[in-house]
Amino acid sequence: MLPVVALVGRPNVGKSTLFNALTRSRDALVADMPGVTRDRHYGFCRLGEKPFVIVDTGGLSGDEQGLDGLTAQQVRLAIEEAHVLVFVVDARDGLLPQDRTILGELRRSGKPIIAAVNKTDGLDLQNAMAEFAVFGIANTLPLSAAHNRGTEELIAVVQPLLPPDAEEVISATDDSIRVAIVGRPNAGKSTLINRLLGEDRLIVSDVAGTTRDPIRVPLERDGKRYTLIDTAGVRRKARVEEAVEKFSVIKTLQSMAAAQVVVVLVDARENLADQDLTLIGHAVDEGRALVIAVNKWDGLDAYQREQCERALERRLQFVDWSKRVFISALHGSGLRELMRAVVRAHTAATRELGSSELTRTLERAYEGYQPPLVRGHAPKLRFAHPGGSNPPTIVIHGSRTKHIAPAYRRYLENFFRQRFKLEGTPVRIDFRDGDNPYAGKKNVLTEGQLRKRQRMIREMKRRK
Repeated sequence: MLPVVALVGRPNVGKSTLFNALTRSRDALVADMPGVTRDRHYGFCRLGEKPFVIVDTGGLSGDEQGLDGLTAQQVRLAIEEAHVLVFVVDARDGLLPQDRTILGELRRSGKPIIAAVNKTDGLDLQNAMAEFAVFGIANTLPLSAAHNRGTEELIAVVQPLLPPDAEEVISATDDSIRVAIVGRPNAGKSTLINRLLGEDRLIVSDVAGTTRDPIRVPLERDGKRYTLIDTAGVRRKARVEEAVEKFSVIKTLQSMAAAQVVVVLVDARENLADQDLTLIGHAVDEGRALVIAVNKWDGLDAYQREQCERALERRLQFVDWSKRVFISALHGSGLRELMRAVVRAHTAATRELGSSELTRTLERAYEGYQPPLVRGHAPKLRFAHPGGSNPPTIVIHGSRTKHIAPAYRRYLENFFRQRFKLEGTPVRIDFRDGDNPYAGKKNVLTEGQLRKRQRMIREMKRRK
């Protein structure tokens, strides 16, 4: 296992900005307001001789109630698993009583501590550092995470404190199935991931919008490896007001694009909302394999379940190829069937198809139902070959394919899906017209052809 370095401090001192600088990414959501980060956010730092895992944590505000208390629990779990602690403070705010309280908790852990004095740009460095000398920490460093100044010195100090026997190789190939869990706020996404993991890895609260950053969590289940991506809940655009929530929605859409399978979590008590359909539409547009998980199914009676199933059947006709699973994330029912549906969808989306079998299937589909005539001529479909996977793309060559109706395209998609058992994934058809060998050539007659045509014209005139 790689060593772990945790970033700990008050809210809004720049921990997420420092996380992005160390990981050379923009994975952590950054905003000029406290309390943006709540869950533990993991990343890799490969800038030094020894790579290590960096953990971004929520700010310790001193309040043990509500979301602040749940955030504090996540911070303490990060402190417990870390090998080195980076205590981030704000040079502009100066030394506050909260900093002393946090430092006392860090010292009780008995682990190496580095004090990172952030936001020193534009300040007198000697005065800014003198105030924090009272900590008595030998490794006290100035830095400006926003401008990436001082991060190299921080990494150089971290390196000797890492365990010498730690594994230093990071696997370059990730063969896990990337699964994005998306849905409206308070649909139970974090609860579902916690139940699959068997631990309180993510903060769960009745307050809608608890999750803000997309959190990637590895999972191994039944011999298969997954990367679960917990995303922020997406509301209707008209109800999104805070800038942080807008960026959270963007991160959610990016997570859907990066995933291989998208699980749309629907609250069975609220039935299928328009926002759920919008999320499903985004997944289809991205070409991602899709599973519909109807959560909180255990809280409905027989009549409510029947009405819910009818609504799903009526409103999900445009994705009738997707698997619907009824689950209870809180109690764990239906999760085995859910993960099986994820595996089947991933297998179908990444299946490799051969040109010969695609062409034979195209011939059978064409014989069974030919496309409508276009100006008295029927489009011809000659052969097919694969054009990619995730989603499966089939390239069909022929003539007059530009005039093929959308209904016939859907017919071909369904025919290929049934033939190759492509359950849970969209199928894309790409039509291509064959080149006309006479295109661009002038119609020039030879001398003999011209004399023959003139004789035919004279003969026709004489008969008249």
